[in-house]
Amino acid sequence: MNNYQYGRRSFLRGTGVSMALPWLESFKVWGDETRSSDRSSDAPVRLAVLFSGNGFHSKEWWAKGEGKAMELGRVLAPLKDFREKLLFVRGLYHEEARKGNIHSSQTGNVLSGAPIAAGGDIRSGTSFDQVLAQTYGRSTKVPSLVLGCERSNPSVHKNYSMLYSSHISWSSPTTPTPLELYPALAFDRLFKDEVSPGDKSVLDAVLADAQDFRQHISLSDQRKLDEYLDSVRDVENRIENAGKRGELQGWRPTLDKPNRDRPADGIPQDIAEHMRLMCDILVLAFQTDTTRITTLKLNNDHSALRFPNLSSSEQVGHGIDYMIHHLLSHSDGEDWLRVNQFFVEQLAYLAGKLDSIQEGSRTLLDNSMVLHCSSMMAGAKHDNDQLPVIMLGGAGGRIQSGRVVDYKDKPDRQLCRLFMSMMDKMDVHPKTFGDAKEMLQEV
Repeated sequence: MNNYQYGRRSFLRGTGVSMALPWLESFKVWGDETRSSDRSSDAPVRLAVLFSGNGFHSKEWWAKGEGKAMELGRVLAPLKDFREKLLFVRGLYHEEARKGNIHSSQTGNVLSGAPIAAGGDIRSGTSFDQVLAQTYGRSTKVPSLVLGCERSNPSVHKNYSMLYSSHISWSSPTTPTPLELYPALAFDRLFKDEVSPGDKSVLDAVLADAQDFRQHISLSDQRKLDEYLDSVRDVENRIENAGKRGELQGWRPTLDKPNRDRPADGIPQDIAEHMRLMCDILVLAFQTDTTRITTLKLNNDHSALRFPNLSSSEQVGHGIDYMIHHLLSHSDGEDWLRVNQFFVEQLAYLAGKLDSIQEGSRTLLDNSMVLHCSSMMAGAKHDNDQLPVIMLGGAGGRIQSGRVVDYKDKPDRQLCRLFMSMMDKMDVHPKTFGDAKEMLQEV
């Protein structure tokens, strides 16, 4: 192979735009930093945390066995192709989340295990993704990317602020990390020097620089660069078209038709497209090493989303939009199961995109930890004596996946022990975190 003279921190540039490049063989090493001589060319470990509210079907969230022979409950059926890269974790919980009421007090500390203030006050704990953003995340343009697909709820419910139900990422005990709901602005944050909506295509701004750069890399990298630029263009086009189908989610509007033009840079009203766009932006963020830490809240706990895009088994001929997500979670019917599968399908979509991107001998999924969780096991029971937790990816070879690990009948079941283990995979080593004093040795 030719000895190409490029460093990992090469960018494509245009007016007001800088676009980091994906992994290419023409780069000698992945990062500017060298942790040790035998890991200087390794891709960095990335963390993605996905959250869906209100739990899952009480009888269909399970896994047993190993590797390709692993059996999955129907909720997890969309992950069948990823069984060898799946870690199913059973039995972990947050003691502090059991001291309050339902929903808000169970969700506001889901990534921290911290005590929750009642009475409408706001106090939780810094979430582990933000602990990583304040340490591990300093080496990238964006320390962490926090995305959401449902607006925050500022009200109070049963003596607890609903901001707890609306945020899982906390920059400090009193500061929920702001959610980016707008795909266009999340995209801008990755590539534009100033985060603001604009009419100029990011890709058009860097095309001249891309063409010049293309002449100096290998043929294999030229193909990879073309695929990457095509994916950026696809996301740009989908952002531009988002919301035009008019499949309304969430609350029911008081008008049959809007009485104003839809803003060009608004939130997509097709929830499936909104979630897929956010997943694609997450992939671009990792692919370009613009950030290594992302949090994607697919919906709130106590969610008001509806799903007209999903066919109802209980009301044949209609979508599952006759009831909001929160109320639907109180049943264990086929429609609730279908909504559960829809959320897991987003995880499978994300995993498929990450697994299709090669970074040397591993894929981007192999170099990542993708955690999906909720703040209760089953919406019908609001039970949180054990929480639904699954992980995809291998953390750069540091996690043995294709397994079920069960802590249900063991002592020291703190979910924060898992967070400590995950932080350790990213070279951050807290002595304690939340209510945990040691890592999970099995992870």
